[in-house]
Amino acid sequence: MTTYFYRTTVKLAIVSGLLWMAHGTLWAQSLSGYVLDDSQQPIQEAYIFNKTTEQHTHSDEMGYFILENASVGDTLQFSHLSYQTEQWVINELQTPLTVILFSKSIALSEIVITPRLNALNIITDIDTETNPVNSSQDVLRKVPGLVIGQHAGGGKAEQIFLRGFDIDHGTDINITVDGLPVNMVSHAHGQGYADLHFVIPETLENIDFGKGPYYGNKGNFATAGYVDFRTRRKLENSTIKLEAGQFDTYRLLGMFNLLKNTNHNAYIASEFILSDGPFESPQNFNRTNLFAKYNGLLSDKDRLGITASHFTSGWDASGQIPERAVNSGLIGRFGAIDDTEGGTTSRSNVLIDYDKRIDDRTSLYNKVYWSRYDFELFSNFTFFLEDPINGDQIKQREKRNLYGLQSEYERKYYWGEYQGNWKAGISLRQDQSDNNELSRTLNRSETLEQLQLGTINETNAGAYLESTLHLGKWTINPAIRADYFNFKYNDGLLDLYETQNETQTIVSPKLNILFNPSDKLQLYAKSGKGFHSNDTRVVVAQRDEKTLPAAYGLDLGFIGKLSPKMILNMAYWHLYLEQEFVYVGDAGIVEPSGKTRRSGLELSYRYQPLNWLSWNLDANYVRARAIEESSGNDYIPLAPEFTLTSGVSVNHPSGWFGSIEVRYLDDRPANEDNSIVAKGYTVTDLNLGYQWKNLSFGVQIQNILDTDWNETQFATESRLQNELNPVEEIHFTPGTPFFLKTSIQYSF
Repeated sequence: MTTYFYRTTVKLAIVSGLLWMAHGTLWAQSLSGYVLDDSQQPIQEAYIFNKTTEQHTHSDEMGYFILENASVGDTLQFSHLSYQTEQWVINELQTPLTVILFSKSIALSEIVITPRLNALNIITDIDTETNPVNSSQDVLRKVPGLVIGQHAGGGKAEQIFLRGFDIDHGTDINITVDGLPVNMVSHAHGQGYADLHFVIPETLENIDFGKGPYYGNKGNFATAGYVDFRTRRKLENSTIKLEAGQFDTYRLLGMFNLLKNTNHNAYIASEFILSDGPFESPQNFNRTNLFAKYNGLLSDKDRLGITASHFTSGWDASGQIPERAVNSGLIGRFGAIDDTEGGTTSRSNVLIDYDKRIDDRTSLYNKVYWSRYDFELFSNFTFFLEDPINGDQIKQREKRNLYGLQSEYERKYYWGEYQGNWKAGISLRQDQSDNNELSRTLNRSETLEQLQLGTINETNAGAYLESTLHLGKWTINPAIRADYFNFKYNDGLLDLYETQNETQTIVSPKLNILFNPSDKLQLYAKSGKGFHSNDTRVVVAQRDEKTLPAAYGLDLGFIGKLSPKMILNMAYWHLYLEQEFVYVGDAGIVEPSGKTRRSGLELSYRYQPLNWLSWNLDANYVRARAIEESSGNDYIPLAPEFTLTSGVSVNHPSGWFGSIEVRYLDDRPANEDNSIVAKGYTVTDLNLGYQWKNLSFGVQIQNILDTDWNETQFATESRLQNELNPVEEIHFTPGTPFFLKTSIQYSF
């Protein structure tokens, strides 16, 4: 079955290439032009639809478009989620058309379901417009069906749950910001570790996401899906914002225009946060973010973007506490067994984008990037299990340089009334992690024993070929991707210098089929193979094992407008993994744990009864099981079976705005036989504010009902200092209690 799927995908890709090569004799009359906003800035991804011929196209990074089979007298419709829809009658074809779209509040009635592979991004576009991102935690929660949890003082990357995965900090989701990788391979704390705290929420413009391993340009970790956060190319206004709340929480934000004209934009943003948190031992949390971005049109065919950022954070943490300690009264819900946990981290990034339109049908998109990353984390999962005298505190530390480039060539082609595009891309990434360390420590100051110490050099080269064919109401998207890995490790604890080396390659075919009977409905069948890599130290130590396992996925679903003011997405999906990975913290490794199978149902619903009132609902059911285990012992620990989020958002013309959001996570197994259960929760958050001229006042309340809930939970064997024998039970980090925060914002 896999061989047949591979051959079919390759044949379709070859056919697409032949169509592309034959395009020279098959062009019809074409109309080109630009789609701009009212400040003469290009609008990317505007949808241009010829109502006469039913041909369509989209604007590119520079707002440019070309529409084939156009004739004088045809009626064109220009639409974009954030702008008023415009209609235009073609008067002549020789002069490039310039269309100005004016911004507006989002209206579901004007949304068009376009024949694109990522049509589901409409969901996040709607949510971002109606209820903007207000915190770093909100960043990931904007992805439908994704749940997060924090369990180390606010400075550690969030734990992620999606499609029946406890993804830990990023093992099965590919996360990028403007294409810059966030996941860290062979990380000191866990494979795929994805810390998004260097993102200032207010700089985000939209969120590109996709679930499953179906996308040719996505490589490592894109098994449950991918998320690419896009930052703003320009600011509408400069802004100063001050927030203050309970638990000595303060935040200062500044965003300032440096350059703003027709062809060039530049701005800077900065953020500073302090908080002690609700814990008995103050978190002493601090975070500083600096961000700068330039975007400019060097000509009508060349765009240059430069982004630079720096982030640093430090914190103390109370860690995960055992249920028995709370139940016995030894500590309170917000107490600690070891309050010397915590850490520091920083990251500096430079990203350069250069886009070139070679001709009307050919474009080249390029990125080069560099990151400098430092990380030090102190944890104590088992308290006095291993060392009854000093305790079990561990330190995980690394210093990393990350280099990379990406380049994609795109060519549009036409075959009579049919059209499509052809893409070829390459990527190269190298991670150099120096002194990647795991040690046993005491009180964050004394090193008792070094368990691991070494230098990691991991290189990933990727290439893909992809085509999208629009055949009337059908769209066929075959793709094939190949990835090569070179793993190198120098163990600093060995007496003799030795470079352990291993190379591996994986080929990943994809095939997606879409059917758009109208601009109100899309049916889709998505299929593909993806993968997630293992830690370099595991790869070089287990050369005969499956350390680059594949994931095979299938999605069947639809997205449609039930009425002018309703959008519904439903899907059935299935995912098979050749190897599951489990992070073993005190051993500092990622451990293989066998084959798994997941299948589920998803529902996303958006309703806008009034232009200023919106309702969202996301529900997800998953069955996740280990294949090679006996029935009853085949549960996948912490895999969520049912999640639900829902909320109402208000953006009234009078100036009032706000939202109320409910998050529900069902009980889930904490171990393989479900004898230990992680308790579910329901939490309600409130956001309320008023806009008056250039001033905005707001109140945010997390957990408005003051529910006792556990944000993260693990089945852990531990021993307290006064215990003779260890106990395995739930260890948890308590969720935020009633937490009120106020804000004032001035724009100019």
